[in-house]
Amino acid sequence: MAKTKLQARQSRRYRVRAKIAGTESKPRLSVYKSNKAIYAQIINDDKGVTLASSNNLVLKLNGANLENAAKVGTDVAAKAIAAGITEVVFDRGGNLYHGKIKAVAEAAREAGLKF
Repeated sequence: MAKTKLQARQSRRYRVRAKIAGTESKPRLSVYKSNKAIYAQIINDDKGVTLASSNNLVLKLNGANLENAAKVGTDVAAKAIAAGITEVVFDRGGNLYHGKIKAVAEAAREAGLKF
C-alpha cells in the first residue's frame, strides 16, 4: 500500500531526527512550514530549551512565500549570533531541501550561521 504525503513526510522526519541532535556547542536549527506561516527555531536538545526563534507572523510578513522565508532565516540567524551561537545543525523537519526550506537555510548561512 502506498504512503500518503503525510506518512512520507513523517518517515523522512523520523529518519532525519534519528541522526541529528542539538547540543550545547552546536544547537539544532529546526524549520517548520505550514500553508500560512514558516517557523524557525534554534534548540538545545540537551536542556530542552529554545535559544532563538522567528516566524513570518512575528515579523508582520503576509504569507509564507520565498521572500518571507528568506527574511525569517536572516532574522533567526541574527538572533542566534546575538546570543553567541555561530554554528548549528540544520533540521529540515521531514520536508525536502527545496523551495522555502532551502531559502531559510541559505539566508541563515548568508547572515553568518555555519552548518
